[in-house]
Amino acid sequence: MKSYKAHIVNDITHYKICKMHDNHLPEKAQLLKRLQEGKFNVPDFIFVPSDDFKNENFDQLEAFLKKHRESFKVIARSAHPEEEHFKGGTFESLQTYADLGGIKYARKRMIKMAGTAQRLSVLRQQKFNQAPEIHLESMGIIVMPFIEGASVMAKKIGREWEFGYCRDRNCRIQSSPYITCTPHDRKLYHISQKIQQYLGFRCEIEFIISTDGVIHVVQAKDISGIEVLEQRESERSVELDGVHRIRIRRNFRERPIYVMDSGELYMKLIDRCEDFVHGWGDKKGVLEDILAIIADYEQCLENFALLHQRFGLLGYCLKAPEELYQVANHYLDETPEMQQTLSQALHQNLYAIDYFISEADTIIARDEDRVSLCSHDAYGIDTVRNPLWSVYWHSNRHREVVGEFQRLGFRTGDTVGIDIRADGKPSVFRL
Repeated sequence: MKSYKAHIVNDITHYKICKMHDNHLPEKAQLLKRLQEGKFNVPDFIFVPSDDFKNENFDQLEAFLKKHRESFKVIARSAHPEEEHFKGGTFESLQTYADLGGIKYARKRMIKMAGTAQRLSVLRQQKFNQAPEIHLESMGIIVMPFIEGASVMAKKIGREWEFGYCRDRNCRIQSSPYITCTPHDRKLYHISQKIQQYLGFRCEIEFIISTDGVIHVVQAKDISGIEVLEQRESERSVELDGVHRIRIRRNFRERPIYVMDSGELYMKLIDRCEDFVHGWGDKKGVLEDILAIIADYEQCLENFALLHQRFGLLGYCLKAPEELYQVANHYLDETPEMQQTLSQALHQNLYAIDYFISEADTIIARDEDRVSLCSHDAYGIDTVRNPLWSVYWHSNRHREVVGEFQRLGFRTGDTVGIDIRADGKPSVFRL
């Protein structure tokens, strides 16, 4: 026991020394460099700091790309100096061409997406998780050859290792992300153990399993400072043999909810468009009112997301009905300039709604409204205590269920409970 503790202490000390020497590197690049030094199967990579983009200093990058030109594609991974303080998946990783133009494009897109698609996520992490202020132009990137295959993310939760599998791009039939404690290849288990032992702290490891079955380590993240409820319970718990109880709750969650009805929003917009077409009131003022309705709606979404760290979404109508969307986009066709202004606002509104939906950890909607998950959304460390719940009703009951919610008076700001019964069917009620 003593020698094991000494081994861990030496590993941690070695990590701290390396970190002092590599303090100019973001955590993602530091850990990849350490794993390369530890002879793990890390693909060749290069870290390109923001200063190199600012000063057009690309000699090392061009030499690296020349060496990997035969693969045609590379993957560019975000490596902001403050990225370790944000949850995984906040910043982009992109496939791009293995040339200088492709790398510049990837970085430019990362910065743009951080300021648009991920803006609300960044603001929420800064408010609720004390994430620091960031200067997006400080974005560095890690470039490595693109490896075709399946993504697997591993981490130890309590006493158990878990492995989250994401899509394999080569398969025509795509499967949903899933988690298992039994990986398809035992080598994944042994490599994960060795990596965590080598680094000396609890970590989340991302692998790519290539088409020929080779396991590549493409990322590691220090999660030792993230408190996980299951881990605390496993460390403080004693396993017994059974329980006698009268009232049974299999699964339960409470969340403040936002009630979303895009159809109602579009009916308001069409009503105001009618005022414009029929000449009721000042035409310029009506257009300003229409744009104000859209802007106010988007501001309400952002305010709600910044008020509640964890929230649910009750979706009467998450996507605007196709016919209403088309009507709104063509109502003002006789005044092309104004119609273009309105169409642009409606187009941006679709993105604002999507960004808001991506921040909810509980979706209550019909079964057609499926949530698309990436690996971090599905089984990243930040989902362990708060996994995404998607509670649904069948589409053939849509009017009936929405009518019942409306009859019972569910409103934005209400706190609801979701109780999953023993038969797996959920019920939702106001608290």
